Amino acid sequence: MFHIFQYQPLRLITQNSLSSVCLKLMLSRPVAFAQIWKSWFSSHSLLGNKNIILMGPPGAGKTTIGRIVGQKLDCPVIDIDDDVLETTWNMSVSEKLRDLGYEEFLEEEGKALLKFSASGSVISLSGSNPMHAAGMQHMKKDGIVVYLDVPTTVIMNRLKSMQVDRIVGLSPGISLKDMLQFRKQFYKRWYDIRVFCGEDIEAEVVAEKVLDAVKRYQDSELETFTSTRCHRSGRSVEKDSHKYFSDVVIQGLAPDGGLFVPERGLPKFTAGEWQGLIEAAYVERAQVILERCIHPADIPASKLAEIIGTAYGENFSCSKIAPVRHLAGNQFLLELFHGPTASFKDFALQLMPHLFAYCIPRSCNYLILVATSGDTGSAVLDGFSRLNDTDKQRIAVMNFFPEDGVSQIQKSQMIGCQKENAWSVGVKSDFDFCQTAIKQIFNNSDFTGFLTVEYGTALAAANSINWARLLPQIVYHASAYLDLVHQNIIPFGSPVDICIPTGNFGNILAAFYAKMMGIPIRKCICASNENNVLTDFIRTGVYDLRGRKLISTFSPAVDILKSSNLERYLHLIANEDGQLVTQLFNQLENQGHFQLRKDLLEKLQQDFVAGCCSDEDCLAAIHSVYSTTGYILDTHTAVAKVVADRLQDRTCPIIISSTAHYSKFAPAILQALRIAEINQNPLSQLHLLSSYGALPPIHWGLLGTLKKTGNGDHQVCAADMSVLMHHIETLIQNHFM
Repeated sequence: MFHIFQYQPLRLITQNSLSSVCLKLMLSRPVAFAQIWKSWFSSHSLLGNKNIILMGPPGAGKTTIGRIVGQKLDCPVIDIDDDVLETTWNMSVSEKLRDLGYEEFLEEEGKALLKFSASGSVISLSGSNPMHAAGMQHMKKDGIVVYLDVPTTVIMNRLKSMQVDRIVGLSPGISLKDMLQFRKQFYKRWYDIRVFCGEDIEAEVVAEKVLDAVKRYQDSELETFTSTRCHRSGRSVEKDSHKYFSDVVIQGLAPDGGLFVPERGLPKFTAGEWQGLIEAAYVERAQVILERCIHPADIPASKLAEIIGTAYGENFSCSKIAPVRHLAGNQFLLELFHGPTASFKDFALQLMPHLFAYCIPRSCNYLILVATSGDTGSAVLDGFSRLNDTDKQRIAVMNFFPEDGVSQIQKSQMIGCQKENAWSVGVKSDFDFCQTAIKQIFNNSDFTGFLTVEYGTALAAANSINWARLLPQIVYHASAYLDLVHQNIIPFGSPVDICIPTGNFGNILAAFYAKMMGIPIRKCICASNENNVLTDFIRTGVYDLRGRKLISTFSPAVDILKSSNLERYLHLIANEDGQLVTQLFNQLENQGHFQLRKDLLEKLQQDFVAGCCSDEDCLAAIHSVYSTTGYILDTHTAVAKVVADRLQDRTCPIIISSTAHYSKFAPAILQALRIAEINQNPLSQLHLLSSYGALPPIHWGLLGTLKKTGNGDHQVCAADMSVLMHHIETLIQNHFM
């Protein structure tokens, strides 16, 4: 068996040599000694008995980068091709491949891996090693597998310049591109860490990225979360305030009433890393981005890949998942309605249930509480109902919505999406009451403690206050920009504006986060309907609910006065001053208003501009766009279109978030299209709309839901906290006991 043992410099420092050599160094050059000791300790603690195993396609630079990493760590470097295979076979790899052929070569290569053992080394695999399962399982036991993910076009150019003539798996009739694409499935199966390498990146830089990635992998303490209301004293933070990703997914709301945010902020991508994703499909972009935002100690890369593949697979009707469509002039639509429930909420809520199911302990049942102004309800119900049977037995959902504050089709959809672990309850009030009630229930320690002790059930949230709801939304804003680059609309680096119909501030905050991560977004335009509290706030710095009453509009998903996610943004611009954030939101709760300091208002207005739209202008925009393009906007997208028309300066493209399919708001759409007689039956309304042959077509999932028979009814309750808590306890008794 081929053995390489860990190189341990400290073994050279015996008791005698320490007194004769190191003691002199410590006394004569204490700074130099400290630096040497720190360097050794750093590399030793990074590797320990583990190997760093570099994996990637031929031409990824594994050998060169392995040597640099090994030099930096002062540890053995092993190249599988040169040091193991050719030594074992006593011939070159290309000769062995020529003698044996593709399949037999892979088997012999795998056998050589199975006989190989090393400790505390940097190992560069061959490009074909990952195709032998038993060999890779053997290697992975003693190492951290680092995938050097280089764009296929870059690899092809490198191999061409290197004049590589023989590659395992390349044969007549199979193109190099197809072979490289085929191999990706094996690389993705085995890696622990991905190091994304763009074009024209120096090997030295990649080596540093490898070391940084390994450090991150081994230290989950680097990525903790804190509450927006956490009080700091100098640099110290309140005891027990740190949480991990898995904690915040489960808890949703922080114990002090604040919202969880990453303590060290979001990761920053280089321009080269973003450019490396231009050719990638949506699922690949999602995995690269989310891997950098979710520590592998919380969810390993392989499991995350499985979850993302499930979330954005057959559940979406468009293969591009979130396509960008040219509307007119410099305006583009980001279509976010191709998921099963026809709204942008599907992007988070097809993913989040699987994240949640993976993170929760197996010893407890969980009830997800949701407050919705329309689209969230059906998206949550659908997402959690798609869990496997085992998870559905321990995870249930209760959805509260304003009984008279959503469209008839939205209500029918929420009723139709009820399953064995998912229920809807209509509340005789507005969304703000529903959302406030959910927060109060979470903060009622007597009630939550009772549920845990009596029924072994904990409560969790799936609203956009949950960090796992926000995170997937960053992906589609980044993806939209990359699509414009891919379509040659703009070169990478040119700015775009983004306009989003905004109520709870989650979607537009995700766009701002994408900007912070390196996407060249110039202006985030906040589009309000007649409930324009956010527009007033962005313009004046005064958040004032005094005397305001919620107005029912044609765009009910943004009929919101208290924007929860605004708290996360204010925490950011206030330099994470949790005391100030607590002060502001306590004042809002108790007095109905607060005002930003001048410096914070200036920061706010640098990041956002805002406008509002009346119902009349909303319907007029729908009619105008249909008349000129044959495309039907939904009522929320129309609000954004009106505001974009007013606020854009036409010096760069503007991406308008199309957050829902118009089918969900058929009565308003028919009114906008000036149809005189409107049948009150939702299914009849959709059939009438489909007769227009407009773009996009009627939504498949919505039509299917409404066609179902026996959807049943739903419960309706008064706007009373005790009544809501009674419904919660009854559901727990019926489902979990």
